[in-house]
Amino acid sequence: MKKVIVVGGGPAGLMAADVLSAAGLEVHVYDAMPSVGRKFLLAGKGGLNLTHAEPAAIFASRYGARRTQIEALLRGFDATQVRAWAKALGVDTFVGSSGMVFPVDMKAAPLLRAWLHRLRHPVAGPGVQFHMRQRWTGWATEQASTTLTFDGPGGPSQAQADAVVLALGGGSWARLGSNGAWVPWLQARGVAVAPLLPANCGFDAQGGWSEHFASRFAGQPFKSVAIEFTNSQGVSFRRKGEFVATAAGVEGSLIYAASSLLRDEIIKQGHATSYLDLLPDRTPEQVLAEVTHPRGSRSLSSHLKSRLHIDGIKAALLHERLSKEQLNDPAALAGAIKALPITLVAARPLDEAISSAGGVLFEVMDQHLMLEQLPGVFCAGEMLDWEAPTGGYLLTACFASGHQAGAGVLAYLGVK
Repeated sequence: MKKVIVVGGGPAGLMAADVLSAAGLEVHVYDAMPSVGRKFLLAGKGGLNLTHAEPAAIFASRYGARRTQIEALLRGFDATQVRAWAKALGVDTFVGSSGMVFPVDMKAAPLLRAWLHRLRHPVAGPGVQFHMRQRWTGWATEQASTTLTFDGPGGPSQAQADAVVLALGGGSWARLGSNGAWVPWLQARGVAVAPLLPANCGFDAQGGWSEHFASRFAGQPFKSVAIEFTNSQGVSFRRKGEFVATAAGVEGSLIYAASSLLRDEIIKQGHATSYLDLLPDRTPEQVLAEVTHPRGSRSLSSHLKSRLHIDGIKAALLHERLSKEQLNDPAALAGAIKALPITLVAARPLDEAISSAGGVLFEVMDQHLMLEQLPGVFCAGEMLDWEAPTGGYLLTACFASGHQAGAGVLAYLGVK
């Protein structure tokens, strides 16, 4: 019986193990943590967003520069198949108003439990064996690509297999196991790896916030706003939504959606200036008309609240970023309400990011995700060089790449 080692017990690694176990192979999953699926469980804390129900072409476009490569993986395991997979595990899903797909109970734990039960007790075959608290430390020799070394509670050990799937995660959430420690080991074996960078991340604003603003509004949301950004290459982004002020800058769903453009612009130019529209449902002309409306004895704050419903964090931001002269100039104030410049100067650290960009280049793998430099070694999941926004796209691509790697191992070993 052929033996396969899967290193990494996240969604990609477990999906590869699922494919291999179903084919009757002997599968061993190694993970550095005490239990598998820790980041998967964390993703389910606010409701597990498994995938998205939008049309396939739009779905594939969410992967940006790596659309071609991820689209190829999705042909083997797409959003529809994610839902069918969950259904086979006894978990029904539904499509939310935004198009995002969730388990009916909105929880990750029941799905993970059912999945692990199937892996350990398949209909046929020996069942997957799990080796926990085993941190991968590289290869036993420079010549052997499928003999690995591990370090665990019992000390160093070796394990040999006919094929290996590496699903080691990216560089975010080190406390859950994704720390990027694998990068130098692969590079030492001649595997090209793009630097790991924060994705779906927050940013520090130029000059930060005043102590007054930070102490009162850090953690507070900007609701029903829009941001617009055009990078130095002319690529534009505009979207309505919400985000949150932090102690030093901004984060949240609307910021995450633009984070790849903002991050790359900061890397190239040292800063990225986006424009915040505090009233996206009002035209500039409407805003100017309300700002210039006679206010009598009312204060500016009362005037903005009564005429435009601007108060709280929105009003505070205008006072934070505009001079007294600008606040008292109706044209300047109206312009700022519709396009307030916010200059960002640094992405938050990688370990704070929801996900990471960079990783093993697709160009050094074959179509089955096997490394050209290391025959019999396949890669999957977030350790590959791709990124995507939140909304189900991250998990779906991890599932799809794990499925592809598992199928690739079967082809490599000649298993029907």
